[in-house]
Amino acid sequence: MEFHIAIGATLPDLVRIDESLRAMDPAALADIDGATLRVATSLGAAELQFLLAAAGYPIASDQLTQLPSICCGGCSG
Repeated sequence: MEFHIAIGATLPDLVRIDESLRAMDPAALADIDGATLRVATSLGAAELQFLLAAAGYPIASDQLTQLPSICCGGCSG
């Protein structure tokens, strides 16, 4: 799943978030694009919100947008 998180006044610590993500999902990716933290992960929205808070970047639910899947299913079976 891909998520976009609107960055508030405080910039996220991308290294800390990336380490936390990879501990739960080794294939996860996170990056910052302008005012958006982009995350691709197998985690659900609630799990991601909990993980971000634990990584020192708590977010409100309205900052988190789950994008529709663009998966064709071709690479996993």
